[in-house]
Amino acid sequence: MMRRFTFFGGKGGTGKTSCAAAYALSLASKGIRTLVVSTDPAHSLADAFAKPIGFETALLRENLWGLEIDAEVEAKKYMKAIQEKVLDLVSAAIVEEIKRQIEIAYMSPGAEEAAIFDKFVELMESAGTTYDAIVFDTAPTGHTLRLLTLPEILETWIEHLIEKRRKAMHLMKMAARYDSVLADKIKEDPIIATLSARKEKFALARRYLTDSSLSGFFFVLNAEKLPILETARAVELLGKHGVHVGGMVINKVIPPEAGAFFEKRRSAQEGYLADINSRFSSFVHVELPLLDSDIQGVEQLEMMVPLLGALDAAGE
Repeated sequence: MMRRFTFFGGKGGTGKTSCAAAYALSLASKGIRTLVVSTDPAHSLADAFAKPIGFETALLRENLWGLEIDAEVEAKKYMKAIQEKVLDLVSAAIVEEIKRQIEIAYMSPGAEEAAIFDKFVELMESAGTTYDAIVFDTAPTGHTLRLLTLPEILETWIEHLIEKRRKAMHLMKMAARYDSVLADKIKEDPIIATLSARKEKFALARRYLTDSSLSGFFFVLNAEKLPILETARAVELLGKHGVHVGGMVINKVIPPEAGAFFEKRRSAQEGYLADINSRFSSFVHVELPLLDSDIQGVEQLEMMVPLLGALDAAGE
């Protein structure tokens, strides 16, 4: 089975975007309808392809589309959708209070992650229909880890809310024995239905993310101490949440023929490369050489495609 969802993540500045762009290009060249998505606020995807990519899906070449997710835009859409749904379920007496609470929620930490997560699930649901594969160029490690571990956390939270609502409904049904109007109102509880639908959405995302035949997360790192330590912590955390790590892309590796100027740096890198091979021995490894210029445009991305070929086998 072909992997539907491929995530590239890691410390900022390691080359995640170039790897995501080149890998998406490799899939598209095989006739696989591929969407490459940037969730990184820096949005370097357009720079990598040397083509404009915005907040609406853009055709980049045959079988390849690009999209940049804007967290603020998605958060506004997310809160508007919540407001419209909630206002249909509450009495007129508390409408203004509900609006105020939603406005507070929009400004709260985590609102953007929740909104982006909703967009994630929406895109995942399009795989197999609109697209065959989706490649995610993610934000730096900490932000992405919070995003990918949300399904498990939110699913538990929703279950708690549903249980609370069921207890409240039980009390209301007891009171409704003596109130026929109230009895008619609570025959079908729209709030439980809404919460259950959300729970199913989180469960679907969790199934996608924890199925190694469908999803794979690839860390892009440089042969340096801090990226190695950060990657080790991230691998451990994703493992605890059941998210499949497919492999490592070690970028900017100094080639042996780089000359005397790089000799000391190359020697230090060899030690870090040995550390990477030891720490992450169970994962697929790909090494990309340090180049003499930035990656920009399809022609330069195509040079990376053969080097990333080993990632296709990860998880099989």
